[in-house]
Amino acid sequence: MDDERLDQILDAAYACFTRHGVRRTTMDDIAREAGLSRPGVYQYVRNKQDAFRRLTTRLLDASLSDARSAATARGDLAERLTGVLEVKLRLIVGVWQDSPAHAAELLGVDSRQSADLLETYETAMCELLTSAITDARPDLPKTGADEVAQLLLAFTRGLEADLTDPQAPVRRLRHGVALFVAGMDHYSEETA
Repeated sequence: MDDERLDQILDAAYACFTRHGVRRTTMDDIAREAGLSRPGVYQYVRNKQDAFRRLTTRLLDASLSDARSAATARGDLAERLTGVLEVKLRLIVGVWQDSPAHAAELLGVDSRQSADLLETYETAMCELLTSAITDARPDLPKTGADEVAQLLLAFTRGLEADLTDPQAPVRRLRHGVALFVAGMDHYSEETA
């Protein structure tokens, strides 16, 4: 019951944050949206910042879980890498579609409230990509696989910058990952 109530509060927080932004949302807004009293909400979250961090953690954990599944799915390297990065894009696109005006505030790396959570998420995504690359390409040194993973993440962050057409980043991601994978043969030759 406690987990259900916390989920109810975090769902309400998401609705308020996407509607009003984090700064303009109040605990009264969250309580009203959740259908609870303000003291009832405080039994589960300490304050608005706590609700925001818990919500961010929930979103990032769900995304990482989906990314882990994609990393170990059947398919060639390009399909697996694309699957992992599509999960990351879907998270950003979903928040952007729910709140174009406040998406940057909700998942911005410069957000003081969640910068550490986002950094941990990015590190875990990089490790997933590196692992997928080294599993598929044992000839590539781990440092090379890590560098390719970091380049793929940077490429994906670039695609996240323009979400006016939510289908375009996914299409571009697929093409870009295919180019990266094709380029790994050349990269392996250069580092040998």
